[in-house]
Amino acid sequence: MLKTLVKNARQAAAPGAPEVLAAIKQLDSAARKGIIHPNAAARSKSRLVRRVARPAPGSVPHAASPA
Repeated sequence: MLKTLVKNARQAAAPGAPEVLAAIKQLDSAARKGIIHPNAAARSKSRLVRRVARPAPGSVPHAASPA
């Protein structure tokens, strides 16, 4: 179930999406219960948030107009 939640969260549109928050909550719970190592949970959360927060492939960030 943990892997499924993380997979669904990766497809979310924003870092604050309910899917992302649910995945983070489950990662914390699994670390607290000893199912996964706390550092592995922290690493997974960090990678998840960074991946969701980055712009979609093919989208060009708004650049300042040349002066």
